[in-house]
Amino acid sequence: MATAASKQKAKASEAPRLSDQEVQTTYTRFQNDLQAVASKIGELESEADEHELVLTTLKGVLSIDPHRKCFRLIGGVLVERTVKDVIPALQTNRDGIKRVIVSLIEQYKSKETEFNGFVREYNIRTANSK
Repeated sequence: MATAASKQKAKASEAPRLSDQEVQTTYTRFQNDLQAVASKIGELESEADEHELVLTTLKGVLSIDPHRKCFRLIGGVLVERTVKDVIPALQTNRDGIKRVIVSLIEQYKSKETEFNGFVREYNIRTANSK
């Protein structure tokens, strides 16, 4: 009696198995999600590098002439500022971008772990893997 009851509980706690079509759809969705996050990480890393390049250039100018005119694109509008005004804003933007990158990397790792668990659970083998 106890064995039958425990078997029923085990069956109830199991998640329902997905059909082959659902497995394929879920696998593709995982791949697309991972690719989208990786793409966004690359895009933001490039943007952070651009900010770093501009900051390096402007810091050289700051020591010579902090009131030198420079232009900054804000929301599609080119605005005239001084070097000493622009540097703090660029540093804040760069730091914010780096925080978002760290967050996206954590999200990617989490999604990748979930994906690998899914692949193991359904014993998925791709044409590339041996």
